[in-house]
Amino acid sequence: MDKYQLVNESIDYIMQHLDEDLSLESVAAQFFISKYHFSRIFKAVTGESVYAFVKRCKVDQSAVDMKLNPKKAITDIGLDYGYSSSNYSSVFKKHHDVSPTEFRHSIPTTDMEVPFPPKRTAYFKTAEEYDARIEIQELPDFLVIYERFIGSYVELEKHWYQFLDLYQSYLQKGTILVERYFHDPAITDPSQCICDICMTVEEDCDLDNLMRIKGGRWIVYHFDGEIQDIFETLQGIFNVWLPQSGYHMARSYGLNIYHHIERENHRVVMDLCIPIV
Repeated sequence: MDKYQLVNESIDYIMQHLDEDLSLESVAAQFFISKYHFSRIFKAVTGESVYAFVKRCKVDQSAVDMKLNPKKAITDIGLDYGYSSSNYSSVFKKHHDVSPTEFRHSIPTTDMEVPFPPKRTAYFKTAEEYDARIEIQELPDFLVIYERFIGSYVELEKHWYQFLDLYQSYLQKGTILVERYFHDPAITDPSQCICDICMTVEEDCDLDNLMRIKGGRWIVYHFDGEIQDIFETLQGIFNVWLPQSGYHMARSYGLNIYHHIERENHRVVMDLCIPIV
């Protein structure tokens, strides 16, 4: 396993276990590697220590939980990530510059400023309007080639085209293009958002950069529009529809499944998918 594969798999493990007591030792042990060696590799690849990465992701995911569970007590959300009440408030405020209570009161439900260029205001629909384009579906597992991108999601379009050009020989009639995103750019620093750009392949594919994305039960929103409007739509689903829906997000990532891409017009037909229980 090369260093990039090691770090990618360790990030996957961390993101799947944010509600547990993660440490450098416990993560390194999952990969049967010295904690000192693992620490050096992780810092060299990501620019962050394992401790800083885990801490940041826990706080950011707790903020997502506040958006999705408006009636859940803030102290309980902090406890879910291993923080006492006073410690959680202190850590949260240091990271986000506002207390958890102030953050919850500031969660937008009608509109918000887009956090990356072009600067503009995103306007949300009503829960009923989102509901009209949402289905509950059982999605299969996806075996995919993937390239991990860490940075602003506004750059994803460029990286997608590079990815498609690189793996053009693997494109077949039934190929599915999948995007797996881990962070909410309205919460996480845009330069630190993680996304996997993926393409389904057959079981006999012999590339090293393969992974299997688990299927299951998902809410699926059918999107047809400009790429720049994806952020607005997802924020509306997360801020307006999902908190009222009675469903709970099952994993710390979502999927975007592309059906049609118009490079010249920057338009897509796609499904925006969120795992639920």
